[in-house]
Amino acid sequence: MRMNVSPEPEEAGLRPLSARSVVLSLLLGAHPAELPVKDLVRLVEPFGVGGSTLRAALSRMVTAGDLRRTDAVYRLSDRLLARQRRQDEALHPGTRAWSGDWEMVVITATGRGPAERADLRARLTALRLAELREGVWLRPANLDRALPDTLNPVTRTYAARPDEPASDLVARLWLLDAWAATARMLLSRTSAARTPADRLTAYAAAVRHLLTDPVLPPGLLPADWPGEALRTAYAGYQRELAASVGRRERAA
Repeated sequence: MRMNVSPEPEEAGLRPLSARSVVLSLLLGAHPAELPVKDLVRLVEPFGVGGSTLRAALSRMVTAGDLRRTDAVYRLSDRLLARQRRQDEALHPGTRAWSGDWEMVVITATGRGPAERADLRARLTALRLAELREGVWLRPANLDRALPDTLNPVTRTYAARPDEPASDLVARLWLLDAWAATARMLLSRTSAARTPADRLTAYAAAVRHLLTDPVLPPGLLPADWPGEALRTAYAGYQRELAASVGRRERAA
């Protein structure tokens, strides 16, 4: 069995900022996900990114397929728009009352190469499933979403009622205490951060961590689960960024 492992608090993705990460954070938080270069120049300045550094980063991001450019406006590529949708869903995951059923996905395809196997694992993990044993993934059926049709050629899906107590199965599949410890550390970091760069670094790590929240039924979570508090904190920061973009657009 492979446990769905969350990073330890000291390894929670507090990565140094690059020009690319600043641009992506701003655009991932923008709806629609596009900004004129003149606004980007102003917006990245508080993060210590100069105009020449920004333009070089934008050029590399267009070449890499991260961004699309139309005249002087930069937009997220389709691939990163999909990431934005996942990020938005991490803030507002749709749930439904849990009946006790579990989603189960069994991998039936054989002869796949390492890259294909890794891609499928990443897709199943992004769907908040956890691996019980090799080729068998499951989670409580409390998410208000259908599994994508793209899984059909390589998997079979089932509704299951395990004999094992749900709380015991959850404990085998997810390291909830480790996830919660990291979330509390990130809440502390976001609260203590004062400079724009420090705040962006902390909140970028927070949203990455939220993408790994299993979003389990409340009755299967430990007491004082910090998932909702972290979502609320990040939503507030996202509103701050949107307001900053609006102020700078009005001032232009």
